[in-house]
Amino acid sequence: MQIHPTITTLRKALANVGRIAFVPTMGNLHDGHLALMHQARQHADVVVASIFVNRLQFGPKEDFDKYPRTFDNDCARLREAAVDFLFAPDEQEMYPAPQRYVLEPDSAHTRILEGAVRPGHFAGMATVVLKLFNIVQPDVAVFGKKDYQQLMILSNMVRELALPIEIVPGETTRADDGLALSSRNGYLSLEERAEAPRLHRQLLRIREHILAGEQDHLHLETEAMADLAAHGWQPDYITVRRRSDLQTPAAGDSLVVLGAARLGQTRLIDNLEI
Repeated sequence: MQIHPTITTLRKALANVGRIAFVPTMGNLHDGHLALMHQARQHADVVVASIFVNRLQFGPKEDFDKYPRTFDNDCARLREAAVDFLFAPDEQEMYPAPQRYVLEPDSAHTRILEGAVRPGHFAGMATVVLKLFNIVQPDVAVFGKKDYQQLMILSNMVRELALPIEIVPGETTRADDGLALSSRNGYLSLEERAEAPRLHRQLLRIREHILAGEQDHLHLETEAMADLAAHGWQPDYITVRRRSDLQTPAAGDSLVVLGAARLGQTRLIDNLEI
């Protein structure tokens, strides 16, 4: 695996390599990330990963400096996954001057759900992803469904800006008990880790009821929130939305149920398509 810390050397290395699949990350990699790398391999001649902890998408109450940096271990895991190129810039390389040009996605997509809890997050995320796309110039980019709102925003960004990139969604990788794999899971205590699959179970319950014909989504959402709260969680939302734009669904829409809640000091998110 070639590691490139600069834009110039990466672009030279990627010249004439064939079809490129790209998986951007912030590092601290787990098996869910590696599943995306393997999926990317199915779509291209070479796989490019990136590791960059993007300051722009951290809010004022989110500690950018404490985000886990595990670069050596991440490189070892990427080599095991047969990734061909790693782009690993520092902040000076990515932002040699203050980033005054920022992409602002549609507010209808960014001020709901995660955006309501993390204002400014999606503008910072979309800006760095667009910049990475310009650097890597991939044919395909793979993003996990666990961050469903992120995937929706990036898919719409690529379509509306006519970027020549295919966005490929990756299924959420789960532990045996259903917990979605996340870097945040490492913050859970043993007791919290045993409790954590409850969020997934509530989403499963809602999906089963809707597939069985239940139409009162609000009742299902309220029940799930109450169950989490009764077991020590602080839920932000559990909600059934339209997949394409995460707005309130109408009859016949394809649906997804999404949830976010804090367990102790750890905030977990999950979703299931219906």
